Amino acid sequence: MQTHTVKKPFSCDLCDLKFSYNSSFKRHLQTHTGIKPYSCEVCDAVFASPTSVKRHMQNHTGDYHYSCDVCSMSLQSKYKLKMHMRKHSGEKPYPCEVCDTRFASNDQLKRHVRIHTGEKPYSCDVCGMSFAWNEKLKRHMRTHTGERPYCCEECGLSFARNDHLKKHARTHSGEKPHSCDVCYASFAMESQLKRHMQTHTGEKPYSCEVCMSTFSSSSDLKLHVRTHTGEKPYSCGVCGSAFLSNSALHGHMQTHSGEKPFSCDVCGMSFARNSYLKRHMQIHSGERHSCSICGKSFSRNSYLKIHIQTHMQTLDAYYTAAENAFTPSVQDLMSPF
Repeated sequence: MQTHTVKKPFSCDLCDLKFSYNSSFKRHLQTHTGIKPYSCEVCDAVFASPTSVKRHMQNHTGDYHYSCDVCSMSLQSKYKLKMHMRKHSGEKPYPCEVCDTRFASNDQLKRHVRIHTGEKPYSCDVCGMSFAWNEKLKRHMRTHTGERPYCCEECGLSFARNDHLKKHARTHSGEKPHSCDVCYASFAMESQLKRHMQTHTGEKPYSCEVCMSTFSSSSDLKLHVRTHTGEKPYSCGVCGSAFLSNSALHGHMQTHSGEKPFSCDVCGMSFARNSYLKRHMQIHSGERHSCSICGKSFSRNSYLKIHIQTHMQTLDAYYTAAENAFTPSVQDLMSPF
């Protein structure tokens, strides 16, 4: 049987892709220029080609023509159905030449290869930062625009990223899927578990170059460094107050809204911050913080720290008095033996 080789005379100088038709080539060039002349009449989203608009419109109409025989899922295009079927078959025909990881599509392979090459073709027009993937650039742009499209249905808090919303939702559901193998404490987020594990190992690999304080996570170090620099990059849009961290800003915003999403299961009191709720729970648990010097106990660690300062002041006074008692006067030094 005779095979036909498809000629692709149109080549892109930017990414070396080749095309059979000039129209396809021109349409491809728009992915590099960012020109998107076609818009959706429903939501004003913009696209590089009319076929992309048609495919997008199916999100509004729900009119999907391709159905999976295995799970009955409906998909927008024949290509998406083909990629979806590989989830069932496990087929991954595209291997990475560097690390042998395999992928279901050539697009996935191209994205992966940038990990090895360090290529970052997507740049921010505002600050110049570059990214390996377009979705990371889009996510980054929200740090400039302040856009938070993902909103919590329980408390109304909004987030720039969907994964941040999912993690936040666990504060309402109480779900804690990540457990410690040592003490069986459970956590809502994997990062919290990793940080907790360092309480068992005592590991603090991150060190401050200014004061040499050490920290168990890079994020804790980053926050600490701001106490030296005075940097407070998170500002309140209502009163202009500035904060070291985004979480501190969120907590502050609740002072304006009056929102108190954290409730005590014992007495029903509600609080603006989870840390306030934890501190309140010590009233019910009877947990006390004891002084190692005199044994006196306190309901809060902050109270214990203030108390310890009274011991330190007493010691300072003692050493000062002792030093004065043994310091000879001028007359003592001048007098003969």
